[in-house]
Amino acid sequence: MSGGAFGRSSGGALGGGLLVAGTTSDAGKSVVTAGICRWLVRQGVKVAPFKAQNMSLNSFVTREGAEIGRAQAMQAAAARVEPTALMNPVLLKPGSDRSSQVVLLGKPVGELSARGYHAGRQEQLLGTVTDCLQELRRTHDAVICEGAGSPAEINLRRTDIVNMGIARAARIPVVVVGDIDRGGVFASFFGTTALLSKEDQALVAGYLVNKFRGDVTLLEPGLEMLRGLTGRQTLGVLPFAHGLGIDEEDGLRVSLGGAVRESTVAPPHGAEVLRVAVCAVPLMSNFTDVDALAAEPGVVVRFVDRAEELTDADLVVLPGTRGTVRALAWLRERGLADAIARRAAEGRPVLGICGGYQMLGERIEDDVESKAGVVDGLGLLPVRVRFAVEKTLARPAGEALGEPVEGYEIHHGVAEVTGGDEVFMSDGSGQGLDGCRAGSVWGTHWHGSLESDGFRRAFLRRVAADAGRAFVPAPDTRFGVLREEQLDRLGDLIEEHADTDALLRLIEEGVPTALPFIPPGAP
Repeated sequence: MSGGAFGRSSGGALGGGLLVAGTTSDAGKSVVTAGICRWLVRQGVKVAPFKAQNMSLNSFVTREGAEIGRAQAMQAAAARVEPTALMNPVLLKPGSDRSSQVVLLGKPVGELSARGYHAGRQEQLLGTVTDCLQELRRTHDAVICEGAGSPAEINLRRTDIVNMGIARAARIPVVVVGDIDRGGVFASFFGTTALLSKEDQALVAGYLVNKFRGDVTLLEPGLEMLRGLTGRQTLGVLPFAHGLGIDEEDGLRVSLGGAVRESTVAPPHGAEVLRVAVCAVPLMSNFTDVDALAAEPGVVVRFVDRAEELTDADLVVLPGTRGTVRALAWLRERGLADAIARRAAEGRPVLGICGGYQMLGERIEDDVESKAGVVDGLGLLPVRVRFAVEKTLARPAGEALGEPVEGYEIHHGVAEVTGGDEVFMSDGSGQGLDGCRAGSVWGTHWHGSLESDGFRRAFLRRVAADAGRAFVPAPDTRFGVLREEQLDRLGDLIEEHADTDALLRLIEEGVPTALPFIPPGAP
């Protein structure tokens, strides 16, 4: 099939659309959306992802300097298109349990409490997000939208702009994903539908079961009963698949002390493994930075929150955080700050990224994020940090350790480097661009730099030497290729286990008629 089957004309007709909702957070909406995007683009369809509103501390910077959720950047990669701010017009970045920074069309516009946002600001944004979706539909054959949480959050329905609110506004069909691995999937499907208003229910076209283990024939009687109860078919049963730890958005799917997400630790290329401990600081952001380390054969990555867990680590990573001063206090309270200082004194490697880099410095002046004023850093790098009101959003490129390196920057902190043994990121002619090194302690604001294969291998060689490990980076690990293979696996899940004909009909033809109402409906 080709993209022409969607019949979008040059006269401005809208391309097809579909909203992937979920019975709960973490039901698999991001994975299914990416999988549908990859399956469609392999069929020759020009497709784009979309999420009207995203709450996430994992974000990305587009080519035009806009900040969006990393999940949407990953979905854009699945669709083989360049990510833009249109794909995630509203991004909420939590700064506490009660407030978030609001990023609108890629730029921060202020901090709002949850009550303030839902009391009026969110409703005002419906027109903006609808315009973004319409623009994507004008320029693509299909747009696959991702919902957030559950569409049946009845306390929030009036101000909803990401689930049934956007589906109603754009008149697009909805497919609901349920995680059967958690149990209760039939009740979740039925209850989600039955708690929606008659108008919202009219858009719910079917269900997708996710993370199924076992013999699918044992599930089929239940699927038939569900169809009888709701008048809606199940459009696929996706099997549980290991190693699909794609860029998450709503939470950190790791067990502290366990291996990073669902990574498979391959045998080392050299004689020994290299152990990496990532401090799981509060409001941790862009923890995806360590994915490239976990992809290296023989590198074992763990998230930790206790000082004793640093003892056998060859490299300690301080990741980014939305609360640098808060994370610094947390490190001190748990004894991690002292443990990191001892490591540095012993010449054992430490890497700080973004907020982690700022914490390693001598002093932080913060009248923006925490409003704490001047706070002492860990004093392990000759760096002084001042928080600026304007956020730095950039996609820098340069050289580090003699290798080309690219990254992206998302930070309010401005670093003044006053010394150090080595420029970290340079422009290739020796002019420093970012970061520094002092002894075995390294720091940089550049997220994503470890995805540059040559630089990552050079850095790991330095770490292994400082740690006294007989570890040798594999010469042929290509992170970009591994990511592409992972996205293809998502496309395979949809192609092999979903009713693709039914999905195509929904995308091309829109909402089916005469879908039955399931009482009681919205309260």
